[in-house]
Amino acid sequence: MRSAEVVRDTLETKITVAINLDGTGVSQFNTGLGFLDHMLDQIARHGMMDIAVNAKGDLHIDAHHTVEDIGITIGIAFAKAIGDKKGIRRYGHAYVPLDEALSRVVLDVSGRPGLEFDCVFTRAAVGEFDVDLIHEFFQGFVNHANVTLHIDNLKGHNAHHQAETIFKAFGRALRMAVEMDPRMEGIMPSTKGSL
Repeated sequence: MRSAEVVRDTLETKITVAINLDGTGVSQFNTGLGFLDHMLDQIARHGMMDIAVNAKGDLHIDAHHTVEDIGITIGIAFAKAIGDKKGIRRYGHAYVPLDEALSRVVLDVSGRPGLEFDCVFTRAAVGEFDVDLIHEFFQGFVNHANVTLHIDNLKGHNAHHQAETIFKAFGRALRMAVEMDPRMEGIMPSTKGSL
């Protein structure tokens, strides 16, 4: 099992993340942010990964530190769990619709952090959740997972649907990229010999 558990403790947040890349989509979230819990559940279920996140953050200020630090901590746990990357497919992609919304996510477990995020949300918040923080979550993730990630919301009128298609597509693309390829057993998926 490719799994890891990470604790990140700062003056702003205390976050524990457990991840199993070879799981069945079991999840447990306690972030204090209901909408974020709902989005993280999409990653677990569509990525077929077991993910648990417990977070206590300075939500009395706003959700920024908590959301960003959850992205960072999941990224650290992912980097530990993926191991040496030998035998993985490395690349993943997914298109996911939800009613009128459609998003595309393409990623490379490249060893290099990079985020291209193209989504113009139709409103500033879903409930009390500031949609700007979705970018911050993924920026935190890529910086510490060392993944190149392209996220494009291609269409959508409902901001909840826009966000949900992004997280579902991310889960599916990540699942594809970390899947073991039987033809690549023991082989590093790079001409450089390392990722």
